[in-house]
Amino acid sequence: MKISILSFLILISLSFQSGCTFSEVSQKTKGAFESSASYLKNSGKEAYKSSKRVLGFEEDVSKTLKPMSVSKRKFDVLPDGTQVNIYVMTNANGMQVSLLDYGGTVKEIRVPDRNGEFANVSLGFSKINDYVEKSPYFGCITGRYANRIAGGKFSLDGEEYQLATNNGPNHLHGGVKGFDKHIWKTKISDIGTAVVFSRKSPDGEEGYPGNLDCKVTYTLTNDNELKVDYVSSTDKATVINLTNHTYFNLAGEGNGDILGHELMLPGNRFVATDSTNIPNAISKVAGTPFDFRKPTAIGARIDQNETQLNFGKGYDHTWLVPPKEDGLSLAARLRDPSSGRVLEILTDQPGIQIYTGNYLDGTITGHGGKPYPYRSGMCLETQVFPDSPNHQGEKGWRSCVLRPGQKYTHSTIHRFKTD
Repeated sequence: MKISILSFLILISLSFQSGCTFSEVSQKTKGAFESSASYLKNSGKEAYKSSKRVLGFEEDVSKTLKPMSVSKRKFDVLPDGTQVNIYVMTNANGMQVSLLDYGGTVKEIRVPDRNGEFANVSLGFSKINDYVEKSPYFGCITGRYANRIAGGKFSLDGEEYQLATNNGPNHLHGGVKGFDKHIWKTKISDIGTAVVFSRKSPDGEEGYPGNLDCKVTYTLTNDNELKVDYVSSTDKATVINLTNHTYFNLAGEGNGDILGHELMLPGNRFVATDSTNIPNAISKVAGTPFDFRKPTAIGARIDQNETQLNFGKGYDHTWLVPPKEDGLSLAARLRDPSSGRVLEILTDQPGIQIYTGNYLDGTITGHGGKPYPYRSGMCLETQVFPDSPNHQGEKGWRSCVLRPGQKYTHSTIHRFKTD
């Protein structure tokens, strides 16, 4: 920057008139130079930053400071040498959800109790071979059709399809090698704290018609919600019913049974079944052990000598979810009095299957090193009703049929809080 001699002399003159010494004038002049230089320097910086923003080169500060994260690492190796990876989502509150690409499985869910102490509330294993050989569907995506299909048969557009009968006389959770026993393609989402699982189920897999493209997205929010979104399409008419089969124990996995958990189900009807767990009626819950419209301990009536409880060896039934005009409906609320942990399930599905771990018997040891005794975990599976392929067109039964050009969608939120 240049200052003319005339300007300099005027500045000295004015300074002397005001009583300044020459030394003071020198200092003030130096200050003027420094101030001007600083102004130009800062202006240059702002112009540089502005240019970067316009050109799209500006660093996204929100990403560098964002406390939420998703990490990936090797979990284990399948007997055939295929690597299984684990993805860990962490939110700003410290809640963590661990996922495996084998079966799109929820391995762990770490949430705080009323005192801020974190524990894993999802049953599972520490080794992949246990998932392959021993798992009663711990944490997995179940499909193509979750739950049971009578006799493993259904007809669609005049053609009869025979599926595997892998649960007594019936078909269960997609067959011998359902969605839970495949490695899913996996991608960490560019948006939010989420992991996207995808796979193509080929035409004829486990007897089902059509090439089915599936995408399942797990998203963790800073509201301590685990959201699961399912989207599928097909090139041939087929049936579909996807869900997640996580076993929950809000006291912490391996910490006793879930009989003291308090369950609230707003639905006033449930799907009654025969002795093989195939639906035969939609019944009212009033006056039965299936009335959970007010919070009730799961163990309060589970051992009553009642026909439906005997068929299920406890609770293994679908409750109807009261629908909402907009948004997701509250399907269930589960509370553990000892820890204060609460789980709310919201969904757009018409039913929620409640299974109280009636076949857990203590022979399985979980990832925490503790055995899982009788009824030490429970499932809350949002879905259409069991055996819906054989109730097509019946009043009160949502269609499970997916046709070319249509999209199957299903959204469920697992909301964790404390009392």
